[in-house]
Amino acid sequence: MTDKYSIINGQFSKNSESTVLITDLAVQRGYGIFDFFVTYNGKPIFLEDHLDRFYNSVATMRLAPIPDRAELTKLIYKLIELNNMPNSGIRITVTGGYSPDGYGLAAANVLITQNFFVYDNASFAKGISLVTHQYQRQLSQVKTIDYLQAVYLQPFIKENDADEVLYHNNGELRECPRANFFLVTKDNEIITPESDVLWGVNRRKILSFEEFDAKATSVKLSDIETAKEAIITSTTKIVLPVLAINGKQIGNGKPGELTTKLFEKLYALRVG
Repeated sequence: MTDKYSIINGQFSKNSESTVLITDLAVQRGYGIFDFFVTYNGKPIFLEDHLDRFYNSVATMRLAPIPDRAELTKLIYKLIELNNMPNSGIRITVTGGYSPDGYGLAAANVLITQNFFVYDNASFAKGISLVTHQYQRQLSQVKTIDYLQAVYLQPFIKENDADEVLYHNNGELRECPRANFFLVTKDNEIITPESDVLWGVNRRKILSFEEFDAKATSVKLSDIETAKEAIITSTTKIVLPVLAINGKQIGNGKPGELTTKLFEKLYALRVG
């Protein structure tokens, strides 16, 4: 693929020439945040929702200086135009900067990158299987670059013949490393963990759909046993059916009725 453009601190450069120094706190201490959204036919999907979360992460992590919302939006659209990549994923990463002592915060580095992305239409029918694991992600409301636990658990996931891990904290369900989790109860209620999880953009959309009456509440590990349907939601997966957890089939092992309706609603919002 032709060398595309990235942005570092407001300056455009080819990917092959885009660099940050090894003294950056992202390298030295793993300190930084990011957000990620997709574009469809050149249009950023749910951009304002992503920017809301992005600036919340920036403020919480005390990262500065950062382009204001209007300037950042201009940079994003300019990158889309320059790369001529209408269907893509765009990642905004903010790091702790070049700390003089390798520990304290410095002026943040802001990186914007774009890569080709098209949703895999076959993924919905295929679904996903999960395995649970005890873990509580720190600073859960912040989309940090810390995926240490998720990467570390890759062998564990494979050993359990699963596709991804689902975290719980002492029996209270939380989230997957890159997705939120919902389940449909035996009474056809759509519920998602209410606390200590990242407020995903698709999660936010589902909770706003009046016709589904989904709610954020306490969701326990034991609720899996009686769940009729389960799903994960994310920017890249939209709504993905969970067909098995810990080797136990969910429902009839196929995408359920409410899962399908949620997917169709969100998919239409993206491409409409």
